[in-house]
This record gives sequence, structure tokens and C-alpha cells, in this order.
Amino acid sequence: MTLLVKVNDLALADKTVLIREDYNVPIKAGVVTNDKRIQATLPTLNQVLDAGAKIILMSHLGRPVAGHYDAAFSLAPVARSLSHLLNIDVPLITDWIHGFDMADHRIVLCENVRFEKGENENDDALARKMAQLCQIYINDAFATAHRAQASTHGVAKYAGVSAAGPLLINELKMLTRALSKPSKPLVAIVGGAKVSSKLTILETLSEKVDQLIVGGGIVNTFLKAAGYEIGKSLYEADLVEVAHRLMRQARANGCQIPLPVDVVCGKTFDETTTATTKSVHDVAEDDMILDVGTATSQQFNRLIANANTIVWNGPLGVFEFDQFSHGTQSLAQAIAASKAYSIAGGGDTIAAISKFNVEDNIAYISTGGGAFLEFLEGKKLPAVAMLEEAARAWAAMERAREL
Repeated sequence: MTLLVKVNDLALADKTVLIREDYNVPIKAGVVTNDKRIQATLPTLNQVLDAGAKIILMSHLGRPVAGHYDAAFSLAPVARSLSHLLNIDVPLITDWIHGFDMADHRIVLCENVRFEKGENENDDALARKMAQLCQIYINDAFATAHRAQASTHGVAKYAGVSAAGPLLINELKMLTRALSKPSKPLVAIVGGAKVSSKLTILETLSEKVDQLIVGGGIVNTFLKAAGYEIGKSLYEADLVEVAHRLMRQARANGCQIPLPVDVVCGKTFDETTTATTKSVHDVAEDDMILDVGTATSQQFNRLIANANTIVWNGPLGVFEFDQFSHGTQSLAQAIAASKAYSIAGGGDTIAAISKFNVEDNIAYISTGGGAFLEFLEGKKLPAVAMLEEAARAWAAMERAREL
């Protein structure tokens, strides 16, 4: 892994540390309904507090209109959750960007960074104001590392010292393990509505993996490219030839893209439509393919059982509807039962993992959605690139200090 300044490298006593975490959590009626992301940050926070530092926390929540306060996107419920989990008062600071007095508080949470104009645009002036709040900046939010924004990227340019937090470092370590030197066979599962949204990742993985299982709406475009009738199923007509090319390229790279032998169809896209399992040769003109069938699941499960490394992003079918959830459920259970090192990420994938209760048997579940995908695509994540630049500057400063 590339050079990054770590928390353990720094003298934190009596310092004010600005930490970017990811507290973009579900909230209902003013209460956090799933605090796993918050709990995941506690070791970082306790390490910094135990070292004698004061902490200023930053995070976003949802997609509010910049420059406008909206109570629906307030981090007040997160502050209450943190106070409970840490057993110390964590006040929410609403007017924070121009500086404030922490008084006797050891840790505070700033109101939603996306209320600030310039956050999404990575505004330099805003980033400088953030940097002025602290002596040390720590980015611990992998899920936002693919965004060049003021709180994830710009601030690292201007803070005295900028470091990577333990959560971010662990994400990079685990993803690198899965892709850089994976134990073979390597099986990847990529689901989603459209080939266009996953084209780069499909191309990248087809050069690295032994088996590339495609699902969701994506598989319909591949079935069409293979000459099958798909009825009214969601697919991208303009990408049929691209899917055909990907299958040819995959074979040339020693990668197989196994297609379904049976599918589960409905006449309409809703949770009340009747589910009918059919051979891929028997899809009618008015059918919509919404899941894979039992025979296909058995075929995929054999590939999973023989794998030593598994990368999973996206469901095989419309798992939100129970009658079209069995393909994804079977896949999730097969991955959970596998001896392979398994890594999963993406919002729908995490939702499926939770629905089918297999969290404890997935080796690593990435907190990132877009960041997870871009890492799989081989892209440099902007926030990580900035931390690497800051690390080079820090290393040069340390060398000069030793002379």
C-alpha cells in the first residue's frame, strides 16, 4: 500500500484534531435506526482521545441544498448516538466554520458539512477555514474517498498535518488484498440495472478474475448479446455489442462469464406479480426477467464453492420483492458458506447481506459504495491521492527535522 501518515505516527497530546468520518446513517423520527457506521468509528475516536487530543468531528448526511439548513439532514441524532456510545457529552456545533470555543468538551460534532456552500465544489476558501480549526486533520471516511470535496480533499492541502484514519487504511488494505494478489480462483459478482453504470468495472474485472457472474438488469443485456429472447426485460440495446465484445475479451483473458440457464419472470414490475421459472429458451414476449432460477443458482454456487477469493457488488435479481429474491439469497448464503476470502460492497449488496443475515460470514464488508466501485475499477481515489501527497510532505519535513 502507498505511503500514508497514520495516527500512530503522530504526537497527539494537547492537539486539536479534525476528523472526517462517515456518519451518513439512516434516521427516522430523530433517531439513528442503524448505528453500525457510528460504532465502527469508536476505536479511532477512543485512540485519539486516549492520546490526549481534543476532537472536532465532521461528516455529511444525505443531500441537502448547500447553504440552507434543513432539520431533516441535521446530525443532531448522530451527536446523541455518539454521546451514548462514548458515554461522554458530544455537543452538536451548528455555527462552526469560522471557529468556536470547545470549552471543556473533549469532542464535538460539527453540523452537516453539506450545509456549507462550497463543500461539494471543493472550494479552497472553505477548505482553508476547515484546516484553521485544527493542528492535525485525519480522514477516516473511505465511503467518501472518491469525492474531491472540501472536507475530504481540500482541507488536507492546508492542514498542518494530514493523516489517514484506521478505518480508511483498513478498507484500502482489505480491497488491495482482494485484487492485487488474490488467491485463485477469483470469482466476481457484479449486479445492477445497467451495463453502462458498471462498464469500466466489468472491463477491469474481466482481465483479472476467473469467473465473472453478472446479474440484475446487466445480465439481460448479456443474454440479448448471446442471442436469447428477453421479452420486456430491462436491457440496453445500444450496449448489446459491447456485451458481446466483453464476452469475447473475457474468453481471451481466460475468464468465463457464465449466463443463466433458467430465469424467474413476471408480467409486471411489482411485488404482487406472479413469479414463473422458465428456461432461458422459453422467455415470452411479455415476460420480464427479474431473477435467476434454481438451476442457475446451483451452477453459480458451485463456482462460489470452488473459489478462493470472492468480490461481490450487486444482487442477481429484484431481491426487494420476495418472489424474486431467491437467486440473491442463494448467492449470499453460498458466499457465507464458502471457504474463500470474500469482500462485498455497495448499497444494494449491503442491504441484501442484512436481509439474508449473513454479515458474520462475509470476510469483509466495505463501507463504501462509489469508492468501492472506483477502487475495483483501478481508479485513484481523490481523497487518498491527497493524503499521499500530504504524506510525502510530512516525510520530507520529518527528514529535515532530523538533520
